[in-house]
Amino acid sequence: MSPEDRLAALIGPWRTQRVIRHGDGSVVRFEGETIWQPDGTLTRCTETGTLTQGDRSFEAGRETIWIATPDAIDIRFADGRPFHRLDATGRDRHDCPPDLYDLHYDFSVWPGWSVRWRVIGPRKDYRALTRYRRA
Repeated sequence: MSPEDRLAALIGPWRTQRVIRHGDGSVVRFEGETIWQPDGTLTRCTETGTLTQGDRSFEAGRETIWIATPDAIDIRFADGRPFHRLDATGRDRHDCPPDLYDLHYDFSVWPGWSVRWRVIGPRKDYRALTRYRRA
């Protein structure tokens, strides 16, 4: 599947579940919705939902920009700064000194899919798994 086709397949709403396991043993959960929406030559990805840690919950959200190129999907922060790429391998690394983010996209159970993160460095130490299912 081409990057353009893969991005087109994401358009619309998805149910989103994320579990974040910190190195200290604490666990944070996110449940919400993610919507991919075309906006000219790019696609906006908007995530909204509830973040829960222990007995505390609050509303959370983020936005990223996804742009199909001939060989990958470039994923950028909402302000346009580069974040990472989704290519045919499904693997990438985001160097955010002094921390390092390794990620792996898995589309093997399409139309469901997931992203695994391993973040390590002096400021951060966690693993995250995000699962997406059509809303």
